[in-house]
Amino acid sequence: MARELFRFFEGTDLAGFNVLKYDIPLLVEEFLRAGIDFDIEKRNLLDAQKIFFMMEKRNLSSAYKFYCGKTLENAHSAEADTIATYEVFKSQIERYMGQELEDLQGNKIGIMENDMKKIHSLINEKMVDLAGRFVFNDKGEECFNFGKQKGKPIAQVLKEEPGYYDWMMKGDFPLDTKRKLTQVKLRGFNL
Repeated sequence: MARELFRFFEGTDLAGFNVLKYDIPLLVEEFLRAGIDFDIEKRNLLDAQKIFFMMEKRNLSSAYKFYCGKTLENAHSAEADTIATYEVFKSQIERYMGQELEDLQGNKIGIMENDMKKIHSLINEKMVDLAGRFVFNDKGEECFNFGKQKGKPIAQVLKEEPGYYDWMMKGDFPLDTKRKLTQVKLRGFNL
């Protein structure tokens, strides 16, 4: 089947939405597993998502225009940004009130309500450290969110590979990340 698919794609360009981060790497990987060198060097690769992200900015000025229908004057001044952020947040609550929210993976995580604690838990439900290096899993355990240990509980990794703690503490990680790592380590000593 891989050979048939390879022939089908022979001499074609590839296009889609989010294809550069998902579909094309997956396709190339599967061809390589089947022993077929699917060369993308001579193909045009088009990703509508990349154009969307380039053209539709993700910043406060754009959010203010989208949610409030206004142009942000004096962007990056503390007062203007604070007022615009408040108005964007207020508009988001009004627009999405009662609607189900999904995370980036499409999982339903809750209903939008005008309640600070509930919104906080929806937005930050899995966050352990501010850099996002650690997240909570479904069991409430702090887990690595990067590298070879991704998805593994921190306590388990520190127990199985004690040197991992030193590597991270000496590495270029934010101090908040190191603090959270130390808290998990100390908890292992029942301190």
